[in-house]
Amino acid sequence: MALTDVKCRGTKPTEKTQKLSDGGGLFLQVNPNGSKLWRCAYRWDGKQRLAAFGRYPEASLADARQKRADLKALLASGIDPSKATTPLPVEHPFKQVTELWFKANEARWEPSYSTRLWARLRDDAIPDLGEKDVKAITPQEVLATLRKIEERNAIEMAKRVRFAISSVFKYAIAEGWCSLDPTTSLASALKAAPEPKRRAALNAKELPTFLARLSHYPGRQTALALKLVAHTFVRSAEIRFATWDEFDGETWNIPGSRMKMGLDHLVPLTTQAKGILAELKEIAAGSKWVLPGERGYKPISENTLIYSLYRMGHHSRATIHGFRATASTILNESGLFRPDVIERQLAHVPQNEVRAAYNRALYIKERREMMAWYSDYIDAAEREGMKHDLTELLE
Repeated sequence: MALTDVKCRGTKPTEKTQKLSDGGGLFLQVNPNGSKLWRCAYRWDGKQRLAAFGRYPEASLADARQKRADLKALLASGIDPSKATTPLPVEHPFKQVTELWFKANEARWEPSYSTRLWARLRDDAIPDLGEKDVKAITPQEVLATLRKIEERNAIEMAKRVRFAISSVFKYAIAEGWCSLDPTTSLASALKAAPEPKRRAALNAKELPTFLARLSHYPGRQTALALKLVAHTFVRSAEIRFATWDEFDGETWNIPGSRMKMGLDHLVPLTTQAKGILAELKEIAAGSKWVLPGERGYKPISENTLIYSLYRMGHHSRATIHGFRATASTILNESGLFRPDVIERQLAHVPQNEVRAAYNRALYIKERREMMAWYSDYIDAAEREGMKHDLTELLE
């Protein structure tokens, strides 16, 4: 019966030496003094031999199995493992496998995403792992590569590179070039990202005044952009880089390359959102961008949206992202909509629901009803705010 890491770790020393077999000649020798040593029995020239693969847990179960595979390959090549002075030839270098995996999947990705993905592997993985055979790469070698990224304080990037490396190994396993993904045990070894600071958000009482001030803001395009964010509660990059071909009349189809989770996202368009888009289309004057910058060939900057909030006196009480928190609070406190529906429209995907997240139309009927209700709520809040004296609003 094959060993497990739990068995290796949990076996206690006894008065006699124990041998825990993993098959194929490999076993973990548990000595009375508590040391645990990897050994592998094999025959060469008609004689029984024993190879030493290191001490557990410094040499993991996966490491020992890989060394067993290397030993078997030497034997199959007619080489005495005890006298082998040169490593086995590299059959499938990590760099080559990465290139093959990338070419096999590139058509599925947005160009901007594939460019970023390749840059991560090219700059942070291939320099250390590129010339090594995928079947010989150990978890410790991958971890050392990821730790270099962490040393730059790029904590999230280290996680993304680990995910990309894992995808390469899954491809290699499917092709039969290796049997293990060395990244599977590394998640807990990586640094945790610092807790993000809570972004400022308007509460329901502040919303009417804000919307009324927004209606008087002198920059019409910027005011409409913020109003669309208020109705759709999308992220900054999702609105700023929007192009007209993403809208089909009833729905805004945001490609995964612009989404935080990398998955396509649907935003049901309410009557109010359609009206805002119609005005923005006139202002865009033929540009492919929904929010073109002054020169028209690229979208407006995030600073343009943030500066407008500052000009309206919301230095600390509102951010672009804060509209999402505002919507979440109002929708949840209304008691009218299921939390799953709200979270799906916010594009929040728990780790255990990633598979379901690929169904971008999940709960779409309920989401349309919810978005219509919320747009009506925003309209009512704006009307309430407009009851204030104009000079009070613009203070």
